[in-house]
Amino acid sequence: MALPASNTPQAEKPKREWPLPVRQYVQRSFAAENSIPGIGREEMETKLKAVISEAAESNSLSKVDWELLPLPQQMIQSERVKAQIPVNQTWRDQFSTLNVHETNGFSNGTLSKKRKSSDLATALTDNDKQPPWRATNHRNVFEDRLSYADKRQRNELDGQGPNKSQYSLENRKRRFEAGANTYTSVQAPPKDHSPMPDVDQGPVVGRSQELEKKYFRLTSAPNPDIVRPLPVLEKTLELLKKKWKKENNYSYICDQFKSLRQDLTVQHIKNDFTVNVYEIHARIALEKGDLGEYNQCQTQLRALYAQKIGGHPTEFKAYRILYFIHTCNRTDMNDVLADLTPAEKKEPAIKHALDARSALALGNYHRFFQLYLETPNMGAYLMDMFVTRERLAALSNICRAYKQDVKLRFVTEELGFESDEEGARFLCEYGCQNFLEEREGEVRLLTGKVGNTLDTATSAAFRKVDIKGQI
Repeated sequence: MALPASNTPQAEKPKREWPLPVRQYVQRSFAAENSIPGIGREEMETKLKAVISEAAESNSLSKVDWELLPLPQQMIQSERVKAQIPVNQTWRDQFSTLNVHETNGFSNGTLSKKRKSSDLATALTDNDKQPPWRATNHRNVFEDRLSYADKRQRNELDGQGPNKSQYSLENRKRRFEAGANTYTSVQAPPKDHSPMPDVDQGPVVGRSQELEKKYFRLTSAPNPDIVRPLPVLEKTLELLKKKWKKENNYSYICDQFKSLRQDLTVQHIKNDFTVNVYEIHARIALEKGDLGEYNQCQTQLRALYAQKIGGHPTEFKAYRILYFIHTCNRTDMNDVLADLTPAEKKEPAIKHALDARSALALGNYHRFFQLYLETPNMGAYLMDMFVTRERLAALSNICRAYKQDVKLRFVTEELGFESDEEGARFLCEYGCQNFLEEREGEVRLLTGKVGNTLDTATSAAFRKVDIKGQI
C-alpha cells in the first residue's frame, strides 16, 4: 500500500546569488592557461571551496578584491614553498616573492578597491544552482552564459582589465614582456615566450621606389620595403599635382595623399616638404568640402608651424578663423584671437577673416557680404559653408525692416548673389516664391507678407555643425 503524500511541501533550499567578481574568480581558477603542473583538480577545488566559504561565512564576499586575490593553485603552490622562506623575512619581501602569503585575502582586512568591469558579463542563469567551486573546468560552458562584444571585453572579463594599483601595473608589465595575453602570477613564468616588437627602434628608413601606393591603416610595425624614402616622395608629390590638375579625381588624390603623409610620419620626416604636402592636401580638401580631412591636415600644420620650418602660417590661421565662424566655436575662436600678434592681425588674409567675424558679431550683413565677395586665397570655400545661413538671417532682417516690398536687385546686391536669377532661385528654395511679384518691369519681393516663413529654415541653418564624418 502506497504511503499518503505529505501535505507539507519539502522546503526547497534557497538559491544563492554569487557576486560577479566571485564568478569571474572561479572562471579564472579553472581556465586551462592558469593551470599549474603538479596541482590536481580535486586539491584545487578543495582550496577554492575553503576560500569562498570562509568569505561567505564572514560576510566579506563584497569586501575581498577578487581580481587581486591569488588563484587557488597559486595559493597551494605558495604554501608548498612557504617553508623555504625565513621566518624573520618581512611581509613586504614575502609579497614581492610569492604574490601574497595570505590564503584568503581577507583575514587581515580588505585590499584596496579598484574599478571593476561588472558591465562586461551577464548574470548566471536561473537554472544554475551549483556553487561556484562546482563549476566545470571547460571554458565553453561559461562562455555559453556570457556575451562578449569584442576581444578587449573578453580580456577584461578574464581579469586583464585596467588596474591603477602598483601591483597590477607591475604584473601587466611582466605579461607584455613575456608576450603572454592571459593572467599569470609573479611566481609562475609564462608558458609561451614570444619576443615583442621594439617600439623604441626609431624611425623607419623606406626602400620602396613606387611612386603610387594605396593608403592602408597600420596595424603593426611599418615594413621598410613598402615605405618610400624622401626623394621618391618628392617625385610622388609632383605626380599627384599633375594628376589632380588633369583628372580632378578627389577619391584617388585623397587616398594617395594620405599614403604620402603616412610615409612621412613613420620616417619622422618634418621639414618644408612635409609642410607643403599638408598644405596642398588641406587646400584640395577645402575645395571639395571635406572638412574631416581638412581638420586632420590643419591639426598637423599647427604643430609644424610651431617649429618654424616654413609654409604659409598666416593663410591657414585665416582659414582657422573662418572655420570657427562656420562651427560657431567661440571657445576656440577666443584662443585663436589671443594667440595672434599685432603683426599677424595686419596680414591681409587674417585681417579679412577678423573683419568678417566682426561684421557678423555686429549684425552688419551689408559689410559681411562685401567681404564674402572679396575673400582672398581659398577662404571662399570655407565661407560657402556658412553663407547660406547668414543669407537667411539677413533676409529675415530685411523683411522685418523694409515695408512693403523691395526690388529683387536690392536683395541680390545686399546678400552677395552674382545675379538676380541666383537670388530669385534662393528665394524660391526657401518658400518665398509666392511673395515675388513683377511690377512696372521689375521683380519685387513683398517683404510685408513674408512674415515667419523663413524662421524655420533660419533656425535649422544655425544648428550645431557636425563634422564627424568625412568624404
